[in-house]
Amino acid sequence: MIRSARSAFWTLVFVNLIWGIGFVVIDKAIDVMAVNTFNSFRFALAAISLIPLWWISKSRHSDVEYSGKGLIFTGLGLGLLLLLGFGTQTQGMLFTSVSNAGFITGLCVPLTPVIGFLFFRKRVDLAVWVGVILATAGLYFLTIGDKLEFNSGDILVSLCAICFATHICFTDRFANRYPVILLSIVQLGAVAFYSTIAAVMGIGESGEYPPLHEQLNSQAVLIAIVFSAILGSAFAYWAQTTSQTLLEPHKVALVFALEPIFAHLFAFIFLDETLGPQGWIGAGLIISGMLYSELGGRRKAKIQVLDQTSASIGD
Repeated sequence: MIRSARSAFWTLVFVNLIWGIGFVVIDKAIDVMAVNTFNSFRFALAAISLIPLWWISKSRHSDVEYSGKGLIFTGLGLGLLLLLGFGTQTQGMLFTSVSNAGFITGLCVPLTPVIGFLFFRKRVDLAVWVGVILATAGLYFLTIGDKLEFNSGDILVSLCAICFATHICFTDRFANRYPVILLSIVQLGAVAFYSTIAAVMGIGESGEYPPLHEQLNSQAVLIAIVFSAILGSAFAYWAQTTSQTLLEPHKVALVFALEPIFAHLFAFIFLDETLGPQGWIGAGLIISGMLYSELGGRRKAKIQVLDQTSASIGD
């Protein structure tokens, strides 16, 4: 179990490694299975896989008082943010590279404190605004080609970054009010429910796909569903929700800066993707924006080794 800021930090590093690999795994699967259908199976399995863990641990939460109605509404709301985030991300990967998707998703890091300001009036340091400018410039270099225009995939993944930043802020707001595992089950189940409705209605579907039984016979699809459900969703969001009870949201976002680096590394290894000079400039600016937005305005005395990560560095 995650019981300290140190273990929370390293758990989130591992989560971002999983997500980086997940970009490659999912990219192969969505060539065979439609996005909403894939997310239906992924998040349904993710929710189900957490039930045994909840059953084992629920006795320790038997004395916790909370509103069941509040839990459901919170889970449905967080699930909607996840649906929008993963839906736009996965759909965007149909039209852009894995590397681009990874780095653009990383924009959630400088956006997190901005979203926190918009919704909860939390103070935003000057360094955050500098980080946003750097990351936006990086987005330009990374995604604007010779035609000087965004492709639709880059736009969708940019919307995904906004949704994930919002999810981080709202998770921080509500994570301490309910049992972590139960809240994770509700929100993951909500994503499966929403995705199933979207799949049945044909929302966001593009292209021709084989019959469902043939899709489920695809090794790439099965690996992607199991990997992303068990590790990328169930474990990851339990770990994120638990870690956010020990770490402040801007520190969680800082660890998330590793995700695009892992994504590009595995895209280079398995898909032979390269960024090129302009792409590297863009990626470097995005990472710089992520890091500067979190560290640029902090006093050096407050940036300590890992066992100090539970202390505030926001003042």
